[in-house]
This record gives sequence, structure tokens and C-alpha cells, in this order.
Amino acid sequence: MDNFLPVSKEDMQKRGINQLDFIIVSGDAYIDHPSFGVAIISRLLEAKGYKVGVIPQPNWKDLDEFKKLGKPSIGFFVTAGNIDSMVNHYTVAKKRRNKDSYSPGGKTGLRPDRATIVYSQKIKEAFKKVPVILGGLEASLRRLAHYDYWENKVRRSILLDSKADLLIYGMGEKPAIEAAEALSSGLSINDLTYIKGTVYKTKSIENVYEGKLLPSYDEILSSNEKFAKSFKIQYENTDPFNSVPLIEPYRHNNFVVQNPPPEPLETSELDSLYLLPFTRTYHPMYEKNGGVPAIEEVKFSLVSSRGCFGGCSFCALHFHQGRIVQPRSITSILEDAKEMTKDPKFKGYIHDVGGPTANFRKKACTKQENRGVCKDRRCLTPNPCNNLEVDHNEYLELLQKLRNLDGVKKVFIRSGIRYDYLIYDQENEKFIEELCKHHVSGQLKVAPEHIAPSVLKKMGKPSHKVYEKFVNKYQKVNKKLGKEQYLVPYLMSSHPGSDLKAAIQLAEYLRDIGHYPKQVQDFYPTPGTLSTCMYYTELDPYTMKKVYVPKSPHEKAMQRALIQYKNPKNYNLVYEALKKAGREDLIGYDKKCLIKPKEKKNPKDKNQVTKKSRKSKNKKGPKLKKRS
Repeated sequence: MDNFLPVSKEDMQKRGINQLDFIIVSGDAYIDHPSFGVAIISRLLEAKGYKVGVIPQPNWKDLDEFKKLGKPSIGFFVTAGNIDSMVNHYTVAKKRRNKDSYSPGGKTGLRPDRATIVYSQKIKEAFKKVPVILGGLEASLRRLAHYDYWENKVRRSILLDSKADLLIYGMGEKPAIEAAEALSSGLSINDLTYIKGTVYKTKSIENVYEGKLLPSYDEILSSNEKFAKSFKIQYENTDPFNSVPLIEPYRHNNFVVQNPPPEPLETSELDSLYLLPFTRTYHPMYEKNGGVPAIEEVKFSLVSSRGCFGGCSFCALHFHQGRIVQPRSITSILEDAKEMTKDPKFKGYIHDVGGPTANFRKKACTKQENRGVCKDRRCLTPNPCNNLEVDHNEYLELLQKLRNLDGVKKVFIRSGIRYDYLIYDQENEKFIEELCKHHVSGQLKVAPEHIAPSVLKKMGKPSHKVYEKFVNKYQKVNKKLGKEQYLVPYLMSSHPGSDLKAAIQLAEYLRDIGHYPKQVQDFYPTPGTLSTCMYYTELDPYTMKKVYVPKSPHEKAMQRALIQYKNPKNYNLVYEALKKAGREDLIGYDKKCLIKPKEKKNPKDKNQVTKKSRKSKNKKGPKLKKRS
């Protein structure tokens, strides 16, 4: 237990600590593993000489819970945890989830809705003058005014609603340390207006250098066009090399200012994070609950990179980690793997080697090294950029070296292969062969998401022809290797741009390939994504043209049912959708049909039992005893 950071006064006493410098309050259980933001920030602060404690999942109804470690000498860091608390709590249908993987025993109800706001307000109630700094995914994606799906309205910057003093967005190592050093040197939290990767509130914008004024909060409340315009500006200012400060006006001469992002970590800096003394497991206080489920996904997996230039519209990585890929060195990853093999529970299988996209190990092009990413184009879609450098050599080398480590039987890739990037690699046929031969466990999960061109365009995904090319290549290679391995395509229903016609087109494709998906993901409008902007405004912010958006629960249910048209429970929804779309040709007995016609009730049918016949049978037949 001494290897963990203090979570109680007793822990502090054992370490000889009278007062902590920083306290981190988190909506997750305390897991000291580098896949968790709290672990990285707390260990990094500790490495810089600060005394740090953690209050995980405090009872927000009890103010004393926030005082359990005393008053910190410098300040609080607050996070909802690894994911947004509302996503953690609710399905896309806004129904309560029955499991929380980030809580002991998977138990729900151990954090509040909008945890960042609740925790921050409670801390301000307990310690009025102690600085509070927000961080984590929930704060990052809600840093400016945003559409909130659960309330179906536009909310203010979370910095205002939480009453916190400063917000760190993105991967916050650099700004967290810079803020800590500034505060410990005696600067006021109100003076920290210069730190990259932060958002602050102010009454005056005179000193904001080259700032860009966004539409005001009142304007975006009253105009979808203004919301879309504001989002486009934000979306184009997520790069550390070419972004400018963004200024969002509020009533009564209040402003929220977003500074540009910090420069991405160099490989050596990223490597150093993984050398910090993580215990790489959950705190022992959770043993009585059976541990914390979230550790199982990452315990025997390896993070190889950050950032993603994939450009999927429904993904928040653009807003959070950014588009510049930051790789760890092969040496660092191998050292992690060697430590992993020493774990008594390790059975020889590395579950994953990857990041946001497994086969991204370098920047999209050399231009990004000092000029950043392009504001007006994507790297991969609708066609690959001429400057795109496609290279799997280093990733292939990493996988080969991991396979050859003592104690390693198999290395899997589960974090997702970007199949278009793979297909564009004309010079390295070896990668897909090695992938199929060594790193697939019978099934490879890929994410075409849809088939209809109109939907793929709004998703920021490549054309279906690119996916078909990959499928053919994958099948050809497996046949050559004598392996029977399959593709499991991730599919999404009800994305902006998807009408019933597009949903039926997808169902027909599934019929033709003989695939019946067990799970379908409804589009989930979470903060910080281009797709969510389209969902709310029904506009494409880049063209300002109308976008069809399925919003009613019934239509969304029909689109989802079409993907799983074979399920008898979906029959009525599929039937209704086909009739509504004028596609009765898909109702019948032909092979191309999705469902059979509705059976007409025939009272003369010998197989039907009428009430009269049931009564007569009951009179003649013996009485049966009820089972106890």
C-alpha cells in the first residue's frame, strides 16, 4: 500500500506528510496505471517533488469527504475520470447503465452526473480560496459552450458552471506542471492566463494576443448557424503550431479564453512518463469488492502512441489528443512488455499494441513537424493527401520484437487497424501477411461504419470501395496462409446523413455478404465532435448546407433494426421501414428479400386453435396439476 499515493490521513502519516501540496479528486476508482489520467498526472507531480494525494470517488453528498486529506498547500486538480460521467452513466437511449467498469466491483452510483461540476463546487464550498484546476476528458470536451445531448440544450463552458479557476484540456502533462510550478512560485491562479493547453475566465481581453472572437453564448443559443460557425473555428484551432487563442463572450462582460494547445510530447518525453513508478494496478482497498473491472482491458496491453489523423467526424480525439501522432520508442515499449511478463497472472498473451489507431506510428507527413496539420483538409479522406507518408516498417519491427520476447506466446492487435492506411501502403505487402499470420485471433475488428456514400462522407470515412479492396486483400492473404479468419465490421446506425434509404442500403449489403451483426452502435452525440455539431444544428459546418438527421427514437429504432433484420423481434420495425421507404420489393420469399410477408390469419387453418376448441379440449381432457 505504501507504493500508492496517499488516500487517507493514515497514509499521509506513514509517509511523514503533514500537508499535501496537491490533491486530485477523481470520479474513477484509484488505479495507478499509465492508461489512467489521474495516475499519470499524480506520478508526474510527485516526480517533480510535490506531495500529492488522491480522493477517488468521494461521496459528493458529504462535504467532509472533500476534507479527508486536509487543505492542500497549493491546490486541487479535479477530473470526472477517464470518460465523461454522462456517457459513463447513460446509454444512447438515455437509460441508466447497469455497470461502471471504472468503479470497484463494477458498481454504479459511486459518482454523480456531471461529476466535474459537482466535485469542483463542493471543493469551493469546503475551501473557498484554494485554487481548483479542472482536467480529464469531461472538462476537455466541454471547455467552451457545447451541445449537451442529455439535456438537449447548449450548455456554457464547464469552467463557468463548475466555479473552478482554470481548465486544462487535452493530454495535460505540460500545462499541469507549468501551472504547478507557477502556483508554487507564488503566482496567483488568476495570473495563469499564458499557459498553453489551458482555458481561463476573465473580465478583460485587452491582453489576449491575436485572439479570435467566437460568436457569443447568447448568439449560439439563438442560432444554429452561429453554433456551427463557432464549432468550425474551434475545430480548426486544435493544432499547437497554427492555432490562435479563442475568445467566447458571455453576458455581463465575461469571457472564456482558450489558449492554443501545447506542443506534442517528443518520443523521449513520452517514454519518460512510462518510467514513473506506477504500481500498474488498482488500490488494494478495492480487493474486498473484487477489484476494478477497467484494469482488465489494459493490464496486459501496451500503449504505443498518442494522437490520430484518421479524421472520423464522430470521434473526439481531434479535440482531445489532436491529429499529430506521438509515438513511444520501441525500446520503451519492450521494457514495458518485459515487466509485464513478470506478472504472475500473465499467461503469455499481450492483448493489444496500439493507440487511438494501432497502425499509426508516425506523423502523417513531415510538414506536421514544424507547421502543424492542415486546417482545410484531412489526411485520409475523401482521398489520401499527396503528402501522406504511409509506412508500417517501424510498427512491424515492434511487433516482431515483442513476439520474440521470452514468455510471450501471442501478440494481438485489438485497438483497431485503419484499413485504408494499410491498403495505401503499396510498398509493404509484408505487414498484412504478418498481421494475419501472427496477430489475429480468428477475427479482426475493423470499422467501415457504413456503406452509403452520403453517410460515409459525413462520417469522414473512406469510400466503400476502399473497404472492399481491404476485404479482398485480407481474404486473399488468409487463403494463402491456409487460415480461416474473419472480419468483424463495426457498424453505426442513425449517424447524421443517414436516412431510411441509406439504412436499407446497409441492410442489403449485410444480406449480400451473409453477415449478421450481434451488436450495433447507435450514433451517440457526445461533446467535441463534428458529428454532434451536425446532429444539433442539422447543418454541415463546412458547407452550411442542411444535413438529414434521424432524431426520433422510433426512426432510430427502425434504422438499428434494419441492420439486424434477421432478429424476429425486429420484424415489425423492419416491415414498417421498408413500407415507409417504398421498398416492398424487399418483403417476400426471394433471396434478395430481407423479410417475409406478414402471415394472414385464416380461421379455417387446421393449425389454429379457436377459443371454442380450447374449451372443448379442456372439458374432455384431464385436469393437470400445477407445478409448485
